[in-house]
Amino acid sequence: MANVLVTGGVGFIGSHLVDALLRAGHRVVVVDNLSSGRIENLNRQALFYQQSVEDEEMMERIFMLHRFDYVFHLAAQASVSVSVKQPTKDAVANVIGSLVLLEKSVKYNVKKFIFSSTGGAIYGEDAPIPTNEEVVAKPISPYGIAKRSVEMYLEFFKREKNLDYVSLRYGNVYGPRQDPNGEAGVVAIFTSRMLKNEEVFIFGDGEYVRDYVYVGDVVEANLLSMRPEISGTFNIATGVGTTVNQLFRMLSELTGYTKSPIYTEPRKGDLRRSVLDCSKAEKVLNWKAKVDLKTGLALTVEYFRSGG
Repeated sequence: MANVLVTGGVGFIGSHLVDALLRAGHRVVVVDNLSSGRIENLNRQALFYQQSVEDEEMMERIFMLHRFDYVFHLAAQASVSVSVKQPTKDAVANVIGSLVLLEKSVKYNVKKFIFSSTGGAIYGEDAPIPTNEEVVAKPISPYGIAKRSVEMYLEFFKREKNLDYVSLRYGNVYGPRQDPNGEAGVVAIFTSRMLKNEEVFIFGDGEYVRDYVYVGDVVEANLLSMRPEISGTFNIATGVGTTVNQLFRMLSELTGYTKSPIYTEPRKGDLRRSVLDCSKAEKVLNWKAKVDLKTGLALTVEYFRSGG
C-alpha cells in the first residue's frame, strides 16, 4: 500500500487510474481544478483537493501533509488547437504546473514521478511510421512543445536531484468518461453527436491517421510503471493507424448514424500521420494493448448510450 497523488484525477484518464489504484489497495489523493474534469468522476474513496497544480503554496501543504510515494501527473491543458491559439495558457498549465510538482516531489522524497506525455504531438510531422522512442522529438504545436519540455525537465531532475521517473507517451486515448464537449477527443465527440443524430464535422479531408488506444490499456501501463525497476520513456498505443474517415464509418455502424460528415478547414497544429511503435513497452514494461479498436469503440458507444 502506497500513498499516491493523482493530478487530474477526476478527468477522463485520471479517474480511471484512481479507480484502479484504489482497487489495488493504495491510498489516493486527487488534485484537480475541475477545468475539464467532472466531479461525478470522483471516486469517493479518494481524498479530493480542488486545486490547480500551479498553486505552489497549496501543493507545498498537500505534499507536506501526505508524503507521497508516487506522483501520477495527468493534469493538463490537453487540446492541441487551444495550445495553438493560447500558447501562454498552455505553458502555464503544462510546464509551470509540472515544475511545481517536480520540485515538491524532490523536497518530499517521492519515489517515482509518472508523467502522462504525448506520442501523437511530440514527434513531429517527418517522423518515420511507426515511430519509436529513439526518434528525435520535433513537436509542431505548443502542446507538444510543452510535453517535450517537461520530459527534458524530468531528465534534469533525475540527473541532478535523483528523482526517478517514467514518461508515458500516449497515442489517441479514448473510452468511457471522455468529454464530448471539448476540442480534443474525436471518439467522444463523434459518438455523442451521432447518438443525438446531430451533424458530425471532420477537419480537413478525414485522411489524418491516428493510433487510438483504449483508456483501460493506458491505466494498466501506468500501474506497471510503479515497479521499481521501470524508468524512462515509453510509447503507449497500439501500433495500428486509423484514419478519421475510417473512425467515422465504424462509429456510424455502431450507433446507426446515417448522415454524411461535413468536412471543414484543417486545424492548425494537427499532424497528418501518427502511429507509434510500442515494442519497448512490450519488452520492458511487459505491456501491450489488449483492447482492439472495434471492441473499444463498442464499449465507448455503450457508455454514452446509457447516459454516461
